[in-house]
Amino acid sequence: MIQFFSNNTQIKKKHRIELTTSEQWRSMEFPFCHDVGKYEKLMKVGQGTFGEVFKARDRSSSRLVALKKILMENEKEGFPITALREIRILQLLDHDNIVNLIEVCRAKTSPNNKLRATFYLVFEFCEHDLAGLLATIRFTLPEIKKMMQMLLNALYFLHFNHILHRDMKTSNILMTKSGVLKLTDFGLARAVHSGKDYRYTNRVVTLWYRPPELLLGERNYGPAIDMWGTGCIMAEMWTRAPIMQGATEQMQLNLISKLCGSIHTPIWPDVEKLEFFNKMELAQNLKRCVREKIKIYAKDTNGVDLVDHLLILDPSKRMDADTALNHDFFWSDPMPCDLGPTLSRVPTSLFELHTVRRGKVAGAAPPANNNNQQRQKQRAGQMSNAIYDRVF
Repeated sequence: MIQFFSNNTQIKKKHRIELTTSEQWRSMEFPFCHDVGKYEKLMKVGQGTFGEVFKARDRSSSRLVALKKILMENEKEGFPITALREIRILQLLDHDNIVNLIEVCRAKTSPNNKLRATFYLVFEFCEHDLAGLLATIRFTLPEIKKMMQMLLNALYFLHFNHILHRDMKTSNILMTKSGVLKLTDFGLARAVHSGKDYRYTNRVVTLWYRPPELLLGERNYGPAIDMWGTGCIMAEMWTRAPIMQGATEQMQLNLISKLCGSIHTPIWPDVEKLEFFNKMELAQNLKRCVREKIKIYAKDTNGVDLVDHLLILDPSKRMDADTALNHDFFWSDPMPCDLGPTLSRVPTSLFELHTVRRGKVAGAAPPANNNNQQRQKQRAGQMSNAIYDRVF
């Protein structure tokens, strides 16, 4: 069944993707996958948890694309589940503010890689990511309104169709040089079922953008986890740095409590039932100060109010994408404006600039879905010795 929306976007019919064993992968010729040689690699623009990203050019049409190499080195059971999910979900989605998956390509087999094929996801190329832009540009209020409007449109589309992104952060938001926002990186995304008690992993969402319910062990969650990250991103458009930069789950909870107030039952009923509620040290008698902190950077009253409603501790009371799109922030002067003129003046691509900057100064945010405790401790130690801006 195809569902149509007012902005002419649609969800395509589902395509079933079968998992295969390692032995099957070794014997496959993949006749429907083009060879990645049809694209000329120009430069490496990113390195993520699940793969490398290259800027490339289609040799026949000269079209610029982004090639995301799927890391297969540690996969013993064939194709990575994260890549399968990303492919499947992106095949279902068609929206102006969600990155377009063009095709899946493979590298030619050789004596060296014959037993482990290399695959690439081919995306439309976007010149910038939001993290890099925020490190360089101070956006105006109308421009921030436009970016938030596009981001919330993408989230409304996802959530309406029961899909969670589960890794909201500025480096997963791309911008074209013409000023169109594209939500990307669906490696942690998944379809969810409403009205039933499903238990999903809570090891998702990059730590600095992870909502309190996940930090406290919630496994039956919904769209509200994406909305918390959206609130962090919106605040970051003014602060130009992540607003809560914890090195560990405990530190992140402390920063959340310091900004949003103490976590307890009067403001969040049944929170004590969450798995880690009695295992974490939760500060008491802290007052909520989101508005006071945000208004130092954002001089717009409606903008401060929207951030405040997105950073509600209780996920059941947190503002959803539909309500946020109807907030006065978007319907009061100055109105949202086109970002094309501003981005057209940016001399070079700022894609993944934040990775280079933080790599030299502070290290990246702790990633999502990392179950290796030793590696996490090492990363926390590195971050605690680093120098980087803490906003709140």
